[in-house]
Amino acid sequence: MPWQPSADIGQLKQRAKVIRQIRAFFEARHLLEVDTPVMSHYGVSDPHIDSIPVAFTQGGASKNADMATHMNLMSSPEYAMKRLLAAGSGDIYQIAKAFRNGEVGHRHNPEFTLLEWYRLNFDLKALMQEVACLVDSLLINETLEWHFWTYRRAFEEVLGIDPLTAKNDVIRSTALAHVDIQMDPSTPRDTWLDLLMSHCIEPKLPKACFIFDYPASQAALAQTGIDELGNAVARRFEVYIHGIELANGYQELTDAKEQKRRFEVDNTIRATMGKATMAGDIRLISALKAGLPECCGVALGIERLLMLVLGERDIAKVMAFNHHLA
Repeated sequence: MPWQPSADIGQLKQRAKVIRQIRAFFEARHLLEVDTPVMSHYGVSDPHIDSIPVAFTQGGASKNADMATHMNLMSSPEYAMKRLLAAGSGDIYQIAKAFRNGEVGHRHNPEFTLLEWYRLNFDLKALMQEVACLVDSLLINETLEWHFWTYRRAFEEVLGIDPLTAKNDVIRSTALAHVDIQMDPSTPRDTWLDLLMSHCIEPKLPKACFIFDYPASQAALAQTGIDELGNAVARRFEVYIHGIELANGYQELTDAKEQKRRFEVDNTIRATMGKATMAGDIRLISALKAGLPECCGVALGIERLLMLVLGERDIAKVMAFNHHLA
């Protein structure tokens, strides 16, 4: 039975060094490091993310006191960190274990490490600049020229279509022309756009690129707004380096009523996909009602960052034990 680590010890020492550098980066900027639970009574409702369920049994003096509580390993510390923000924590960051069901591959492991941080009174431009500054400080052997593209520009540059205004049949026919795949014609518009993004756009992005102003339908937990052409967009960004998605940032939604509505929409979509519905986190809703300050937040995959820093192509090479050896 294999017992040795998936990464060699030298790489693990480099991993520890990078994490020390990350902590120093945020210490210099006076962010508070926090630590939130990896188990929660609520999972994530996002239709494209599946939580890993666990059963926690609380024993008592008699067998009648035993009670199994179904919980979930968290896919992100986001909900708990927003509760801290609402409680008055100020700027915070966390290096946290995160868990996602069914995600295994050269860039995915069901257990991984997220760097997540939140900045009060930052806009997306300021947060994108801070992300670039952090990455530049770690990729010391490579000088990156950063590009900032709207979602629309990325599609227009690569495919010649406007993803915000093109008809559904144009989006669908473009996908079928570029990707060898069979999908039901009634597949939602965003699924076709995601397909084009992953198969056509990402491989042709500049070496270091921020994509922002996504379709409003892809807002997730971000605020929405109107772009310069009058189209509704999600105030969020993603970061790509060498075609690898590294981080995902939001102008955070602060409206409790809207957040509750989005949980409900997510579950409607999950049901149509044949997935279990996930109860919305009522503690997060209560925190939003109490008052989440205006802020921006971003989640960055530590292992993917390490793959870039250390020149590795497989996530297993930057973690002590990957899924198969755990």
